[in-house]
Amino acid sequence: MLSYILRRIWQMVPTLLGVILLIFFLFKFFGGDPVEIMAGLKSSPERIASLRAQLGLDRPVWEQLWVFVQQIFTFNWGKSWTTNESIATIFATRLPATLTIMIPILVLEVVLAIIAGLAVAYVRGSLTDRAIMILTTVALSVSFLVYIIVGQYLFGFVLGWFPVQGWSNSVWKNLITYAPLPVFLAVLVSLAPQTRLYRSFFLDEISQDYVRTARAKGVSENTIMFKHVLRNAMIPILTNVATTLPGVFIGSFLIEVFFSIPGLGREILVAVNRSDYPVIQAATVYLAALTMVINLITDVLYKFVDPRVTLK
Repeated sequence: MLSYILRRIWQMVPTLLGVILLIFFLFKFFGGDPVEIMAGLKSSPERIASLRAQLGLDRPVWEQLWVFVQQIFTFNWGKSWTTNESIATIFATRLPATLTIMIPILVLEVVLAIIAGLAVAYVRGSLTDRAIMILTTVALSVSFLVYIIVGQYLFGFVLGWFPVQGWSNSVWKNLITYAPLPVFLAVLVSLAPQTRLYRSFFLDEISQDYVRTARAKGVSENTIMFKHVLRNAMIPILTNVATTLPGVFIGSFLIEVFFSIPGLGREILVAVNRSDYPVIQAATVYLAALTMVINLITDVLYKFVDPRVTLK
C-alpha cells in the first residue's frame, strides 16, 4: 500500500508541472493585460510602465515563470494586486467559511443520496419508484438560481425560519443560524441527480449473478441489499464522489455570493472581476492539486471497500 501511494505521488509530479505551465501561459498570453485594466483607460504610458515594473511583469518570461513556481511551493503568493492584502491571509480567513458550507453539503448529499437511491432500488418497478423518478426528472429541469430565489423568499421572508444573509465569527452560530438554508438548498438541488445515479448503481448490482445466488440460498432481501449490494456499489459511488467534489467546491462559490458568505469562492469571483491574477492563479493551482489528491485517496479507499481490488 505504501509503495503504491509513493508511486502515485511520484506520478503526480509531471501532471502538476504540466498544470503549472498551462496555467501560467494561459494567464500570461490569453488573460489580457492586467496592468491596463488596473491603471484604467486614460492612464499615461509612464503610469502603465511603472505599474508593470512594480508587479514584476516587465521581467523576462522565464523569470516570471520561476517566480510563479516559487510562489506555489513556498505558499507565498505575495499580495493581491487590487486590495494589497496578503494572499495567504485571504486563504486563511476565507477558507473556513467555505468549508463550513461545503463539508455539510458533501456529507448530507452523499448520505441522503445513498439512502434514497437504495430505497428506490428496493421498491424497483413499483408505483413509488416511478413517482420518485418523475419527481427527480422535474427537479433536474429547475435551475439552481430558482431554488435559491424561492428558498430565500419562502424560508427567509415568508416563514422567517432562517436569515437570508449574514455571517459571524462563531463557527457554531454559523452552523446553526446562517449555514442551514444554503446547505439545505444545495443538497436539495443535488439530491435529484445523485438519487437517480445511485439507483442505477444499485440496480446494476441487483442484476448480478451473486444476488440471484443469494436469493436461491434463502438470504433475506434486506441482507442482500444492505450487506452485498450496498458494499459492491460503493466503488462507483466513491468514483462519483471523487469527480463531483471539486464541483461542490466550485458550486459553493455561487452560494457564497447570493447569501453574502465571506468565503473563498466569493473572493475568487471578485478577483476575476478585477483581473486579480495572483488570487486566481493560487486558487486554480491548489484546486488542481486538490483534485489529484482526492483521486489518490479515492483509489486507496477502493481497497478498503473491496479487498479484491488490486492497486497497481
